[in-house]
Amino acid sequence: MATVSELLPSDAVSLEAPAADWREAVRLAGELMTRTGTSTGDYTAEMIRNVEENGPYIVIAPGFALAHARPSPAVLRTGMSWVRLAEPVEFGHESNDPVGLVVGLAAEDQGAHQAALAGLAQLLADPETEQALKDAPSPDALLAVLGGGHGGGNAERADAGTAARDGGGGGGGGATVHKILTVCGNGLGTSLFLKNTLEQVLQRWGWTAHVTVEATDTVSAKGKASEAVAVFTSREIAAALADMGVPVRVIEDFTSTAEVDGALRDTYDV
Repeated sequence: MATVSELLPSDAVSLEAPAADWREAVRLAGELMTRTGTSTGDYTAEMIRNVEENGPYIVIAPGFALAHARPSPAVLRTGMSWVRLAEPVEFGHESNDPVGLVVGLAAEDQGAHQAALAGLAQLLADPETEQALKDAPSPDALLAVLGGGHGGGNAERADAGTAARDGGGGGGGGATVHKILTVCGNGLGTSLFLKNTLEQVLQRWGWTAHVTVEATDTVSAKGKASEAVAVFTSREIAAALADMGVPVRVIEDFTSTAEVDGALRDTYDV
């Protein structure tokens, strides 16, 4: 699976970019992906429409938005863009505004970008690395942070860790395995971010053989809820899901293992 640095060419990085509002910020991310052959202009419009229809759920951590839409013919290949804004803009998110970083994601399917998002989630959860990304003076310097001692390694370790957990899940000796759903509008962007953070917490608890995590979209989640013990999602998506028949845990910061740990403790009353 590809890492962040493999999906993010230097030509898709814009630093100190001016944007008047959130639409312009998302448009900048889309234009970079169009310029580098990742997607067409139609995909940029789809990313903007995603926020208009589903709300600012793509703002998954303080100051950070993951702009994306569903796979479509407008996606030419899986890739990313990075827009660090000169001045933060408001997306209308209750707790994570204003946004100073917009990462664009175009995915052909749910596969190739999973390791990249896992690595990026770990990067942004680390205060020292997050600051290094904010301070990077050039695209090459930023890519060095992503692909050097922090970014690429984290993504590769996350990928290897996921594979190890997936491969080792059969060691439960027939014990009951619970499922938790992480849900977003499309099932391939923010839900994967949250899935990674939840899996980190489960690994710390030593529960990975007993609880699996599945990232999915809002439509599929309603059919899969009966298989799950809980749903973890954003406030905006939770409102759209309505009654799922299982607890729905709202997470404000998808990179916060502390917040996810608390929600998991509430779910299992521990």
